Amino acid sequence: MTALETLASRLAEIPSVQAASDVPLSRYTRFGIGGPADVYAETPDADAFAEAWRLVHASGAPLEVIAGGTNLIVSDVGFRGVVLRYTGAAIEAEGPCVRAAAGASLWDLVWFTIDRGLRGLETLAGIPGSVGAAVYGNAGAYGHSISERITFVRFLHRGKPREFDNPACHFRYRESIFKEHKDWVILSAQLRLDPADAGELRSRAEEIVRIRNEKFPPTMRCAGSIFKNLLFDDLPESVTRQVPPGVVREGKIPAAWFLEQVGAKGIQHGGIAVADYHANLIFNAGSGTAAELRGLIAELKTRVRDRFGIEAEEEVQYVGFG
Repeated sequence: MTALETLASRLAEIPSVQAASDVPLSRYTRFGIGGPADVYAETPDADAFAEAWRLVHASGAPLEVIAGGTNLIVSDVGFRGVVLRYTGAAIEAEGPCVRAAAGASLWDLVWFTIDRGLRGLETLAGIPGSVGAAVYGNAGAYGHSISERITFVRFLHRGKPREFDNPACHFRYRESIFKEHKDWVILSAQLRLDPADAGELRSRAEEIVRIRNEKFPPTMRCAGSIFKNLLFDDLPESVTRQVPPGVVREGKIPAAWFLEQVGAKGIQHGGIAVADYHANLIFNAGSGTAAELRGLIAELKTRVRDRFGIEAEEEVQYVGFG
């Protein structure tokens, strides 16, 4: 038995932890691509997850923590080490305060708050992925982000739970302190919302979902928008003066605009393609590989760099690429 196989057995001995060897990670990514992890383990119990994390860390084995896989690109050769996933999905409310475990789906959290007549998350309706990933990347839409409602985030730091209040999380556009410290694992978030009419919130959310599903069909194997929008004030004047005023929205220029200017719509690289109606939507057309996906992303970044002299930045995270 190899050292990693022994580690898988020890992980499986922790109550509520499920562990196995040579598990395809493609089943845990929205793109549906990626090779196997030497060891994959998951649990819905925060204490068990912490114990598993400490065990792997003490072993010295390479470790990666994943969430729902919406914004995840896994190498075709997989990950040589241990992949851990926290699946706790509890959502609880006490008046206007809501606590959600990191493994809960953002979709479930949004509708949980709407059903209780709590305003603040309805613009996030239809965004796929987990609560933990939403906090990690400060998910948002229609001029609002989840950070506006977060009061505390509980996370694992060196195997022990800690809490940060909102300012300590350093939230920015699609950023947080947790992106700067990838070994910190989000366990839950507490949010404070405002009382409102549930019917009005539901109507607003349903309309947002309808629009989102037209752009990003739920069955499409994609991560939604692949690149972050760009902040107008962060760009050089040589770039901003080329952008029509009507393109700028809430201080941001959609990445899709830059991609359209460089002919991104409809191009294909093997089994990976850019939608012909949305330049910032890359999807697995059926038999795509991680190498093809990363290659197409690199090509688009090069085109934007050559044309505008700026860097397009991905929202996706990479696993197993060395």
